[in-house]
Amino acid sequence: MTSMTLEQEIKGRALSLGFDAVGITDASPIADDDIARLNAWLRAGRAGQMGYMHRNVEKRIDPATLLKGAQSVIVVALNYKPDGSAGTEQRPQQTGAVAQYAWHDDYHDFMKPLLFELADFIGKRIDRRHRFKVCVDSAPLAERALAVRAGLGAVGTNHMLIHPTLGPQVFLGELVTTAALEPDGPCRWTAQCATCGRCVRACPTGALQANGEFDARRCISYLTIEHQGEIPLELATKMGDRVFGCDACVLACPYQHDAPVCTYARLRPCPNNMRLDTEEMLRLTAESFGSRFAGSPIRRAGLATLQRNVRICMANAHDRLAT
Repeated sequence: MTSMTLEQEIKGRALSLGFDAVGITDASPIADDDIARLNAWLRAGRAGQMGYMHRNVEKRIDPATLLKGAQSVIVVALNYKPDGSAGTEQRPQQTGAVAQYAWHDDYHDFMKPLLFELADFIGKRIDRRHRFKVCVDSAPLAERALAVRAGLGAVGTNHMLIHPTLGPQVFLGELVTTAALEPDGPCRWTAQCATCGRCVRACPTGALQANGEFDARRCISYLTIEHQGEIPLELATKMGDRVFGCDACVLACPYQHDAPVCTYARLRPCPNNMRLDTEEMLRLTAESFGSRFAGSPIRRAGLATLQRNVRICMANAHDRLAT
């Protein structure tokens, strides 16, 4: 019987931990074209109030700057597509929509421990002095570019990583490691975005352009989570009933329609977080907000921002009823 390579063992362990896909790339900087696009996007001010995007740019484009001696990056993906029946329960008449990724517990809280388990497995296999860094979204790392290089998919016009079978509803995580691993080749599969355009047409505010350009300042996900202060009326009226995030470009994607439903046990939607009762949200205090959304991504928005979004949702509903 042929023995498994270390890379095969690592991938097998990642899948047994619950991840749906895993790939390996080296710790070299991302491609020059990707760096140029990122820098041009930042210079154009399209990051809006996300000042953190301007910090640690060298770490974002070069994984080796995150960890001295880094040689490899293991990229994992976890499917979060909900069952089609989720969110169909009877709700109070006035509710606000929540992006589907936030229906569950905060993915940072359970993906990080799984990656630490994977790192421990590698340490036992090679050397307990093996060093690593776990990254799940919050670290300054160009994770989608690395995921493509690790063979996990392609970046679509909606700027999401699209896996050939899992679609665009995937959480990404990375393990930057000093282990020298054989890299996978970049993904040869190409999403057929050029002949589709459904995500562009679905975007309520025009944040997405057919030429691939994206302006976060117009994105409802950015507006409902990152943007501080009042939202311009022209954009607020296009938010509809959304109070946290936006799924329009993802749900319009044909690859999302054909993707399998999530099977990971921890990713079970919380019924109370699929749609939010607007009256309840306006009654929340700082203390009750913290307990109500403990362990939820929704907590990231903060009480003031969430209540601002709820008021916009209610105003939009009133305007719809009045016309």
